[in-house]
Amino acid sequence: MLTGIINRLRGQVRIRAESAFPERILNLCGARELAFWDVVWESPTAFTCRLGRRDWHTLRQAAKNLDCTLTVVGREGAPYFFFRFRRRQALLIGLLLCATGLFLGSFFVWDFVVEGNETVPTEEILRALEKNDVHLGSFGLSLNGERIRNHVLLDIPELSWITVNVSGCRAHVQVRERIPAPERLDRQTPSNMIARRAGLVLKVRAVEGVANVQPGSAVEKDELLISGVEDTDTVGARVLAGMGSVTARTWYTLTAPMPLEVLEKQYTGEEKALVSLAFGTHRIKFFSNSSIQGEKYDKITNRHPLSLFGLRLPATLVVETCRFYEAVPTVRAPAEAEQAGENILTAYLASLVEPYGTVSSTLCSSRQKDGVLLVTLSAECVEEIGVRVPIYTEEPGESP
Repeated sequence: MLTGIINRLRGQVRIRAESAFPERILNLCGARELAFWDVVWESPTAFTCRLGRRDWHTLRQAAKNLDCTLTVVGREGAPYFFFRFRRRQALLIGLLLCATGLFLGSFFVWDFVVEGNETVPTEEILRALEKNDVHLGSFGLSLNGERIRNHVLLDIPELSWITVNVSGCRAHVQVRERIPAPERLDRQTPSNMIARRAGLVLKVRAVEGVANVQPGSAVEKDELLISGVEDTDTVGARVLAGMGSVTARTWYTLTAPMPLEVLEKQYTGEEKALVSLAFGTHRIKFFSNSSIQGEKYDKITNRHPLSLFGLRLPATLVVETCRFYEAVPTVRAPAEAEQAGENILTAYLASLVEPYGTVSSTLCSSRQKDGVLLVTLSAECVEEIGVRVPIYTEEPGESP
């Protein structure tokens, strides 16, 4: 492959040789140390092959005394390519400037790839890099990895490590997020555990303090579950940090009104395309006005990075398609409205229960009233209901 590239840079000629004794031409090439390749025999007296540009001139002069006919079938390579522009100097200069621009542009950063982030948004990482002079158009060879790491980690405390590796005109940003330290358990503050909601106790585990409820007992909201005050036979009452876990069966009843007449999108079929060319942070618009007054539409943005011969160019073609629609009143079936309401209530129920437990079962019902469908979701859950509250004690010497 490398030899083929060198031959094309130097220029090569594909010739057709015809002679009663064609082996004399090959012997002449061997005697003059002329390299030839891709020999294809067309007949016992004719063949084609390729030679270098300089070797072709040497063979043409040496073969004048031979009874043969040498014909040029094709010319390939950089010298012949540029020779076509000998009378088009402006085009040649433009081609050279374009090649120079591509070469120099490869030393700058025109694209970012962020990897390793799960909770920290990519936009936040890119903004922190831009704040520290790492942005589109930055000179790749001048980036100081240690300086970038020290400053970005101060701006984003959620990250524990970051590195920027520049490959061509693309910057690969690799990050590692910090693992949060577990919350320290407070064993010093006197406290009780009370019920944050009513339920039927299934399991009680008191780590410190005295359990005031037993499995199978029903509790109301704010009822004392684990007391931080313990009576002893020797020193009297002792104040502790009451803690533990109380698992209970709980019930939820959620209701949501769902209108039977709603507005739905109906696309008109009319579309408008807004095309622009983005150079780094600058943008060239190929349309006069992008504002659309009094119209309802969805805008779909597609970005197409431009490249040449696999080399990323500092330009991105941006096509924004506006799809126009009208809001049309539509009457939906009660079953459809009930399903929509059940999905909304189920999502809301999950946000209430998931931090503490799981949903065991659900039952959805509905009734229609004044053109509105009232959807009710009844759920049974198993969750942790205990919450710690401090015990306010009087300091020695204080008056009541």
